[in-house]
Amino acid sequence: MGRQMRVSGGVLAVTVLLAVAGCSSPVGDGKPGGPSAGAKTPKPSASAPGGGSDDAKPVGGDVLPGMVNVAVARTQLAALKVAPGGGMAGYSRAQFTHWIDQGNKCDTRETVLKRDGKNVTQDASCKAVSGTWKSLYDGAEITDAAKMDIDHMVPLAAAWRSGANKWTSEQRKAFANDLVHPQLLAVSASSNRSKGDQEPDLWQPPSKGAWCQYGRAWTTVKSTYGLTVSESEKKMLTSMLDSCAS
Repeated sequence: MGRQMRVSGGVLAVTVLLAVAGCSSPVGDGKPGGPSAGAKTPKPSASAPGGGSDDAKPVGGDVLPGMVNVAVARTQLAALKVAPGGGMAGYSRAQFTHWIDQGNKCDTRETVLKRDGKNVTQDASCKAVSGTWKSLYDGAEITDAAKMDIDHMVPLAAAWRSGANKWTSEQRKAFANDLVHPQLLAVSASSNRSKGDQEPDLWQPPSKGAWCQYGRAWTTVKSTYGLTVSESEKKMLTSMLDSCAS
């Protein structure tokens, strides 16, 4: 499910400038429960903590932007505030405006489809009409854009439960359309909908080869936006980071 924000208007502006082309089908975050309480307000920054000027580019073999290495991810994870999951009172996907215009008739969904696919062609409205995508979560190779979802690495509902309920509408819009950090990824619709709004302790990518990237990405997004983690969530993220060395 696309869980499929973050900072103030400054970060959204940077995100829009960095995006060149367009986004995915709506995904549902559907289940109550998860982490929250005491989350920090996102800080205006176009790069993930511990990163650098190259944060918008994937590092060796990574398919997501803004990735950090495992050592940095471990430091980020250690610094995350541990708190019980908050509730879903007041939540709706409409609180996280998406997908937004990224220029040249392209929205965030189409931008990510273009970025994450190979040989992607788009029509006059920027809709992907052909291309090939490999879904990180399950290894599926897909040639029909309609069968792809844009996943929010940290689902919108999961973010709500871990601090986003205290953000402004602009911050939530920036989070839901973040093209700079490892928050948006084109994956198979089936794997995305299997994930729903669940945290890593409740759902892991079926392909264990994706665990290292998934754990680093999730940790970086939570760190970037000052979101909290539960004890069980932190434990599973530690296991995912441990898989990086195996």
